[in-house]
Amino acid sequence: MPILELSTNVKITDPKKFALEFSKFSAETLKKPELYITVKYTYNEILTFQGTLDPAFTMTVFSLDNLNEQANETYSKAFFDFFKEKLGIPGDRGYITFIDPGRAFFGHKGTTLATIFRK
Repeated sequence: MPILELSTNVKITDPKKFALEFSKFSAETLKKPELYITVKYTYNEILTFQGTLDPAFTMTVFSLDNLNEQANETYSKAFFDFFKEKLGIPGDRGYITFIDPGRAFFGHKGTTLATIFRK
């Protein structure tokens, strides 16, 4: 169920390898089975942050039932550390948006997760 959409101006040598590593890391961080994780990596050469083109990122995390103020603090630290290690992006060069759309607003298998979880 979690969908992580990462956009960065850091070009990755092997984006497929990175995406798989990021997927595994995201599952561990969000404490969700990787079976449910979707990762989208987008390289955007023209991503500015703080008025420069220095390495930066934006990310949106869509997830159900595990986002809250305390958890998001933990997730934010983990993801910022991961991006610093893997992409060389300093901790002050990105934003993460956490969204829990609710089960009725997450479609899957031709229905919604609200319907699936009621069964």
